[in-house]
Amino acid sequence: MRYFQVLLESGESHLAAEAGDGSLVDLTTISPHARSIFDLLHAGSLAGSGVDDLARGLIDRSGNSWLSVGDLVKNSKAERRFPRMTSPLVPPEIWAVGVTYQDSMRERQAESKSPDVYAKVYGADRPEVFFKGTPRVLAEPFAEVGIRSDSAWNVPEPELAFVLYDGRIAGYTCGNDMSSRTIEGENPLYLPQAKIYDRSCAIGPCFVTADSIGNAQDLDITLRIRRGGREAFKGSTNTGKMKRDCAYLADWLQRHNPVPDGTTVCTGTGTIPPPEFTLKQDDVIEIEIEKIGTLVNTVVVV
Repeated sequence: MRYFQVLLESGESHLAAEAGDGSLVDLTTISPHARSIFDLLHAGSLAGSGVDDLARGLIDRSGNSWLSVGDLVKNSKAERRFPRMTSPLVPPEIWAVGVTYQDSMRERQAESKSPDVYAKVYGADRPEVFFKGTPRVLAEPFAEVGIRSDSAWNVPEPELAFVLYDGRIAGYTCGNDMSSRTIEGENPLYLPQAKIYDRSCAIGPCFVTADSIGNAQDLDITLRIRRGGREAFKGSTNTGKMKRDCAYLADWLQRHNPVPDGTTVCTGTGTIPPPEFTLKQDDVIEIEIEKIGTLVNTVVVV
């Protein structure tokens, strides 16, 4: 089941679940205790129930649809139109993993003055895991993501992101790990500056439970970048090409590092624009992941 966080004109935030016909049901109106996906995750943890089962129980109480997913998307594209989409959750911490796809390893080698480090980490047991930031760097769906003015080469990184709860993968969303390739390529020790800055990450459009996703290692990922209304770049990959699966990455992240519930982890990119391409102001980034949906953001120089 897909879950959306929805902002009302009153300023209240409600949790909505998608019914089978593409309509949304307002779970918060049915129960004020269900205001976010964290509420359902917490209740499910206490009761030993699945999140989808809890949501279906709430839906059965009412059964009244609210609005369609399509209408929510239309509202979210427009300014000051409600109800509108916000981030499906606000993770206390955001982490990311690098060099999980062979294509990414090759591109990082090509850009770097220290190419050997990427080949070594790709072949190692220990993955490259780095801190991506806090909610301060997070952009909502249809909001602006940032590119650094001190980097000549800036790209989006379309990634499957998983959400941890009680130490396990509770669900998934789309992630955009914005990256300043010029800065990282100059010296790998500059990675935090290339990765952590204003509006350097986005997740959305929704949260999908692990049960609904099923096999997370067989999902198509498509990146589209539009410039001036035209498609400037398109690329695709599949999570089956990841060298390390999500469970493996979750295990390594949490070794000697008990992250808080809701921590969200971007799992690396296998779709990379060529070196001659860099993002520009007002470019539109679309990241589509099978079974999840499409995360859309516009680029702004920060």
